[in-house]
Amino acid sequence: MNELHIWRHPKPVGAAGHCLGRTDLPVDPRKARRLAHRIRQHARRHGLPREILTSPLQRGREVGRWLRRWGWTHRIEPGLIELDFGRWDGRPWREIAWAEVAAWEADFAGHAPGGGESLAQLRVRVADVLAQLASRDRPVLAVGHAGWMNALALHGRRDAPTAADWPAPPRHGAIRVATLL
Repeated sequence: MNELHIWRHPKPVGAAGHCLGRTDLPVDPRKARRLAHRIRQHARRHGLPREILTSPLQRGREVGRWLRRWGWTHRIEPGLIELDFGRWDGRPWREIAWAEVAAWEADFAGHAPGGGESLAQLRVRVADVLAQLASRDRPVLAVGHAGWMNALALHGRRDAPTAADWPAPPRHGAIRVATLL
């Protein structure tokens, strides 16, 4: 079956309490190795290809580097990058004005938080990546981000999601499997 198996990256170092989109924080090498090992086991168990696509950010890329050390093909897929939070990115949440957060909640899909990327734009990017991956006509394994994975969960939905519709972020290292049409 033509599926996408995507894992959320390991927890980055120094992320607690911060708005984290494209800020490129490192991950503990042991956690990256541990997730790479779980991906390798999953691929063996399900007869999946030994190829991994990752976000260009360290928290995904480092998992791919471990797999490459073990003989896998590792490719960076820029479309897997996290939502761009613009001027909010990397800042502690407590420093972001509540009025700015409220403006995003009021137009959750269309507003670009911090002047970065709106969720509508993220959803288009996710759809583009999925179409590209579907054209490969084989299972795809990837490491990405919570925002990307949440947009994937709502893929195919025609209406714009509200803040109440947006799923809770998957835990670090969690997998989501989606059919590629």
